[in-house]
Amino acid sequence: MNWFYHRNIGTKLLLAFASILMLTTFLGGFATLQLRKVNDAAGELASNWLPSIRSLNDIKVALSRVRANEAQMALYENDSTERTTITTVMNKNIDSLTAARKQYEGQISEQGEKAIYPSVKERIEKFIALHEQTLALLSTGQADQAKQLLLGPAFQNYLALLGELDKLAQVNLDGSLQSVHIADVTYDQSRFGIIALLVGSVLVGTLLAVFIARIISTPLRTAGAFANQVAAGDLTAEIRVSSRDETGQLSMALAAMNENLRRIVSQVRGGTETIATASSQISMGNLDLSSRTEEQASSLEETASAMEQLTSTVRENAKNAQQANQLALTASSIAQEGGKVVHQVIETMGNIDASSKKIVEIISVIDGIAFQTNILALNAAVEAARAGEQGRGFAVVATEVRSLAQRSATAAKEIKSLIDSSVQQVGVGSTLVQQAGATMAEVVSSVQRVTDVMTEISAASSEQTQGIEQVNLAITQMDEVTQQNAALVEEAASASQSLSHQTRQLSELVGVFRLPGGVMHAAGVAVSGETLPATRPRPAASTVPSIATSPKAKPVPSAIASPANSDELWETF
Repeated sequence: MNWFYHRNIGTKLLLAFASILMLTTFLGGFATLQLRKVNDAAGELASNWLPSIRSLNDIKVALSRVRANEAQMALYENDSTERTTITTVMNKNIDSLTAARKQYEGQISEQGEKAIYPSVKERIEKFIALHEQTLALLSTGQADQAKQLLLGPAFQNYLALLGELDKLAQVNLDGSLQSVHIADVTYDQSRFGIIALLVGSVLVGTLLAVFIARIISTPLRTAGAFANQVAAGDLTAEIRVSSRDETGQLSMALAAMNENLRRIVSQVRGGTETIATASSQISMGNLDLSSRTEEQASSLEETASAMEQLTSTVRENAKNAQQANQLALTASSIAQEGGKVVHQVIETMGNIDASSKKIVEIISVIDGIAFQTNILALNAAVEAARAGEQGRGFAVVATEVRSLAQRSATAAKEIKSLIDSSVQQVGVGSTLVQQAGATMAEVVSSVQRVTDVMTEISAASSEQTQGIEQVNLAITQMDEVTQQNAALVEEAASASQSLSHQTRQLSELVGVFRLPGGVMHAAGVAVSGETLPATRPRPAASTVPSIATSPKAKPVPSAIASPANSDELWETF
């Protein structure tokens, strides 16, 4: 099995799946072949034997019905109406017999049928001839001779024909039973074969899966254990390569990586102490220079902060003046709009007053119409009273019309009263609206004067802001230059200290690895007798808006690179 063991994993899986597919294909082909045999047997049963049995049964039924019709014809020899009906039915049965015989002739397939059918055909033709002879005797009034013919030769031929038909039916029944037997045998064979093939496929697939999983997972577990040893810092571990597939290639790559790590760690240990000593000396000198530069920058920052506060105050006053000016303009616009609205209200109140007067006139006309209607109704009632019984109905109508006219007059008076009251209130409202319009005009005039004053204040505040910003610009530029100097000095100090710190960390990280000599490097390299002082933080600079075009001083980083970055570099490597 060495040829299979050293194959690629893809080839191993391909061969395993190919084996399973071959077994599955063989199983499918075997099942298809057996199903075809079952289908052939069922097709022969459905298309040959059963239709033939049905056709023979139709022939028997047609023969028995014709015999019954002949007997009825003999019994009703004196009833012409009944005989006509029976003749019609009998002709249909003769047609059914002929159709069933032709249908069976197309279904004959076996030698046994071919041997028996000529005799059946001859007897059917004889049956039809005797039938016609019987009908001829009955039509000429020879009923007795017809009955003798029916009970004699015709009956004997009928019995012999039934026997021949039974033989044909038995041949077809035997053929159908044979087809069923073939289907049963094929089913039993198919079931046994399919079960055997399924069990074999499952066993082969299981064995292949276990074998391939073992030859793949064992080297991977070995490589995983080796990688964990290297990750723990043990570079003395060894890995054995036992195959040439992907897992073997992985083991060889891990072995090469381990060898390179050994060489790199040995070289790094040699240069760590030299770097640590030099970086410590540079860091001490830069810290002193950074301290003096920060004191100078702090003083200038305080001056810039005070100037910034003054600039901020003047700028805020200018903004407030602009906002007040804008509010005054808005108030003036609103007041003018209010004056226009009050003028429109005055016009609307006048229109309402005119409309109310027109309504009063219309109500007066309605009141006059109601009065005239009342008079007319009264006259109609008088005329109806004069007419006596004949005018009684008209009198009732006139009374109702009079009542309606009185109600209309009353309603018109009430509406007129309400409209008069509304007209008076509208007049009072118009007077009040006119007074409000005069007051709004005075408000508009006052707001306009306030707007002019606020405009002058806003212009003066803008001039003050420009002057203060020019002074602040000069101080800001001085502060930026000083901040940049301090930042450069502090960056150099921080970089030196960070370099020293990272050198110690590098020594500690390299010390984790164990080389084949069995020597464990000391955790950390002593670069000086005392711990380096931490970099003093810069004083917090005041927030200065970007007025000048020169860039702001960059923030001072606390370290060039963090310890986490060092770990990431080693993990990446």
